[in-house]
Formats: sequence, C-alpha cells, structure tokens
Amino acid sequence: MMSMSLRMLATSVAFAFAGVAFAAAPPSSTAAPASKPHTAQQQRMIDCNKQATGKKGAERKTFMGSCLKGHAAAAPSARQTQQGKMKTCNADAKAKALKGAERKVFMSHCLKGDGAEASTAT
Repeated sequence: MMSMSLRMLATSVAFAFAGVAFAAAPPSSTAAPASKPHTAQQQRMIDCNKQATGKKGAERKTFMGSCLKGHAAAAPSARQTQQGKMKTCNADAKAKALKGAERKVFMSHCLKGDGAEASTAT
C-alpha cells in the first residue's frame, strides 16, 4: 500500500515538472523576428520568395538568383522567351519530319530567330 502511494506521488511529481518545463520554454521562432528588424538582404529574400510562388525546380532557382541580385524582372521573361522559341521550333521540326543533321541545322537557325531562312534552305 505504501509503495503504491509512493509510485503515484513520484509519477505526479514527474508530470508536474514536465508541464513546467514545456510551459516555461518560449517559442524561439516567433520571438526572434519581432524583436529585431530585417536586414536589407533578409527583406529582399522575403520579397523574392513571395514573387517566386508557383515556380519550382530550376525555374525557381534561376528566378531567385536573379531576384536576389536585384534584376528579377528581366531574367524570367528572357527564360520564358527561350522556352517559347524551343517549343515553337520543336513543333515546326516535327511537322516537317526533320531528322539528324537537317533537324540540327533547322533548330539552330530557328532558335536564332531566322526560322524563315531555315525552312527555305531545306
């Protein structure tokens, strides 16, 4: 009977100390930002992250790199333009059933922007 009372007392004390330990620890993630203003680089990172919403993988990496350097507007549009050219040129080459060296020459001219000359040369 006495040993059971001692076990109950020990268990109660252990839970009491555990509760005090959890209640006493302030959440560090919410306390740090409120006490110190962001540096310019930190603020730029926050802004770039907001702008990069929806981008993934290499596209996000490229965007973040240029955004953090301060020229975010130019880089994504240039990349999108290049991707658009690739899609168009690939579709044209497929429609013409080009293969091997002919396709390579066509793609080269098409991606440079003189696709009309490439189509007449073949």
